Amino acid sequence: MTTNSMTGRVSYYTGVCAEDRIAADYVRRGHRIVGRRWRGQSGEIDLIAQGRGGLVFIEVKASRSHGRAAQRITRRQIERLFSAASEYIAGEPAGQNTDMRFDVALMDRGGMIDIIENAFL
Repeated sequence: MTTNSMTGRVSYYTGVCAEDRIAADYVRRGHRIVGRRWRGQSGEIDLIAQGRGGLVFIEVKASRSHGRAAQRITRRQIERLFSAASEYIAGEPAGQNTDMRFDVALMDRGGMIDIIENAFL
């Protein structure tokens, strides 16, 4: 196995672990997870949760620190997230009138989670 292949695999499993931990945190706070790694033509949404305030589209980032994780969010990723969310809500009964927000969920190397609600206002 090459170093790049091993690094890619570690990154993949780190991301899956972060998504699992963050999904559990949302459930603990009263949300229901309705989508994981949902893929549309525009891109992927890491997690989609349903709560009292509507849908929550969640971008998950894991890194050594919350700051490093936040730095890894690019403008292009944000645009793809918005486009994918627009595709997703097209299938919702209220369509574009669906109550929703976009959160960023960060996890550091120690497993500490920081959730930034309405991250892209």
